[in-house]
Amino acid sequence: MKAIRRFSVRPVLPEPLRPLHELAHNLRWSWHPETRELLRSVDPQGWQAGGEDPVRLLGTVRADRLAALAADRGFLRRLEVAVGDLRDYLTEPRWYQQADSRAGGELPRAIAYFSPEFGITATLPQYSGGLGILAGDHLKAASDLGAPMIGVGLLYRYGYFRQTLSPDGWQQEHYPVVDPHELPLTPLTEPDGSPARVTLALPGGRTLAARIWQAQVGRVPLILLDSAVAENGPAERDVTDRLYGGGSEHRLVQEMLLGIGGVRAVRAFCRLTGHPEPEVFHMNEGHAGFLGPERIRELAAYGIGFDSALWAVRAGTVFTTHTPVPDGIDRFSEELVARHFGEGGELAALDSRRLLALGREPEGVTVSGEGPPQFNMAVLGLRTAQRANGVSALHGRVSRGMFAGLWPGFDPEETPIGAVTNGVHAPTWTADAVQRQWTGSLTDAELWELRRTLREQLVHEVRARLRASWRQRGAGHAELGWVDDVLDPDVLTLGFARRVPSYKRLTLMLKDPKRLRALLLHPQRPLQIVVAGKAHPADEGGKRLIQELVRFADDPAVRHRIVFLPDYGMAMARCLYAGCDVWLNNPLRPLEACGTSGMKAALNGCLNLSVRDGWWDEWFDPDFGWEIPTADGQAAAEPERRDAIEAAALYTLLEQQVAPCFYDRGAWNHGGASGLPGRWLEMVRATLDRLGPKLRADRMLREYITGYYAPAAGAHRALTAEAAEELSGFADRVRREWPRVAVDHVEAATEPPTLGGSVPLRVRVALGDLPPSAVEVQAVTGRVDGDDTLAEPVYVPLKPNGGPDLSGRWTYEGELTLHRPGPFGYTVRVLPAHPLLSARAELGLLALPPEAPADQAAAR
Repeated sequence: MKAIRRFSVRPVLPEPLRPLHELAHNLRWSWHPETRELLRSVDPQGWQAGGEDPVRLLGTVRADRLAALAADRGFLRRLEVAVGDLRDYLTEPRWYQQADSRAGGELPRAIAYFSPEFGITATLPQYSGGLGILAGDHLKAASDLGAPMIGVGLLYRYGYFRQTLSPDGWQQEHYPVVDPHELPLTPLTEPDGSPARVTLALPGGRTLAARIWQAQVGRVPLILLDSAVAENGPAERDVTDRLYGGGSEHRLVQEMLLGIGGVRAVRAFCRLTGHPEPEVFHMNEGHAGFLGPERIRELAAYGIGFDSALWAVRAGTVFTTHTPVPDGIDRFSEELVARHFGEGGELAALDSRRLLALGREPEGVTVSGEGPPQFNMAVLGLRTAQRANGVSALHGRVSRGMFAGLWPGFDPEETPIGAVTNGVHAPTWTADAVQRQWTGSLTDAELWELRRTLREQLVHEVRARLRASWRQRGAGHAELGWVDDVLDPDVLTLGFARRVPSYKRLTLMLKDPKRLRALLLHPQRPLQIVVAGKAHPADEGGKRLIQELVRFADDPAVRHRIVFLPDYGMAMARCLYAGCDVWLNNPLRPLEACGTSGMKAALNGCLNLSVRDGWWDEWFDPDFGWEIPTADGQAAAEPERRDAIEAAALYTLLEQQVAPCFYDRGAWNHGGASGLPGRWLEMVRATLDRLGPKLRADRMLREYITGYYAPAAGAHRALTAEAAEELSGFADRVRREWPRVAVDHVEAATEPPTLGGSVPLRVRVALGDLPPSAVEVQAVTGRVDGDDTLAEPVYVPLKPNGGPDLSGRWTYEGELTLHRPGPFGYTVRVLPAHPLLSARAELGLLALPPEAPADQAAAR
């Protein structure tokens, strides 16, 4: 018989132990080993049984144990030190405060960071994969740097899902209920003690209400919206049921709650706590895109027109795209969106046609996929944010091509989408042993022993998890004696763990099963592989890939050398990253936006073996690992042939480079010990010392602060209501006049140019009724290829010479300096110019000359 309701009966902590509550409810414990060890010592068995969850621990510890701790002077001294350290961490000035002082107070007073998922700790299961883990690391880095950030998300009552396997290896999903009262959360309340709420209007006169919960991530508050409240109807109560669950309408309402409700929750939070109002709003992917229209509505309530409000909102908004895969972008039918934003729906004060236009896919945009244009959440994000970025240098280039249709006429290289390569939060993902012991002064013998200890810990973890998995699959205890021999702490260990969409190619390693078996069972140089990952519940193809891998790993001949561990999550991941020697990554290039799992492994001295995609394309070095070659030419267009070529390259690398490097034990090493793999340890050192600092989330966040948040805050402050109205009027005038803007004539010297010389240029342009101050006339110069395409162009502003002629044309002049020999070319163009525009392509307007005669197209 099942209970119809559940609740937790919590013991009352003795007065001397009350600070434990403070430590347990600030999630800094999840990345602070000393605090974690103190909490564990309260009840080591209860800590382990409760999944290392301090809130659960304090809710179950026995009264006699609490009484003993309250009388333990040694424990109380440790508790006093831990609480004092936390309070110092929360209040002392950090990097952000020092940087803001140096910048004269130009950094934003607060930043709101919206994400559909946050991976802070396994005890707060509100994440599915890399997007959420990145969001969690973003908040942790903000806390460590002292950045005044507010995280905004949804509280899912069933989280993502727990994964088990059927006897035949098929993924099965389970959704345990998440009770917020059992999590490190506190409700946001009004002054009268009632729960703080936000509400949204839904079609048919319905209302969606959501309660606001708060988690404390170090110095950073994370506010989460929960629709499971009594005043909602059954459908509305289930809006925040599952992460990425439900059909199209369910997802749309979830994203309305995240974007619109999230802005309203931020306003309530700031009103009730005194936290500064955000000057910058950051969308972590398009799921939060409706925050833009909501902020337009806020300004419209003060009588600001739609266009002016849009410019004002854009100024302080940052958008990060995380996927080069069209299927990774949420798209909705315009009819569905119109129904939710029409009469009686949400944002009814706005012109619904204008709102729909913000998310409409333009013709030719490659993200539109199959069928008619849809309301695209990434397009909405890009149109309502003045600054946008991808998450690696390669992904930035891919995104500029992917979304170039939003800025027609411009080369993809000028699409205003930059790049900030992701980073990972080192204190979270670096093993405690590595944090304690790693210094450049460790001898080879000491470093090798550290790495072996981590590998041995992984072996024990794998055996325990594998035994539990087989028991869930129906195996009896007597059948599982073989598990005690699974993996070997002295064997080269590869890790492969991530989500399981098809482009990540979980089963590429199985392309030639005979060759893989030979690698696993090699008599002198064996290797072993630990695999984990979840397929989306609706992804039948991904589930088949998992089943294929599981069936291979179930073979008694190899099951001691390759394992699949179900229910991949943060707790498992940390052990995998630390214990593996090599991290394998073989996606279809360039479909991996960044791929941070290899970063986390590298922080522990694990070497990377990866396709040149995401961050590895940017920072690959033979001292850090190996590059898996990718197929090109015709083979790249034939999936079976491509996979065969790249799998063969993977096997060859393992056979001829990776395994020999690991097992090549020199007679002596500089540490004084014999029988150690000298070259391997050199690579481990290089990974820790040279690669590791690049991979950290604090590096990433500094780049966001200086390159995106500070400029956005400056633009937000500059775009007052009057300035926004002026900029909106400027944009309207330019758009009206642009059909009359043209480059009529380009005149250059006819003498052959010489290195170090210059080419004088005279250009005649028509500006319609626009003044010269409204445009910039540029010469674009650089080397040219055989098709006269400019490479690495340089932009040279030309200056007007006098006033307009009798026909109204203006003459512009300038010089092109010739710094390098070889083929050289130029063109001329006219662009809108305004001090509050952040990029040349922002208005998407461009005027080019008519095609020049061949002998004038380029100077060679």
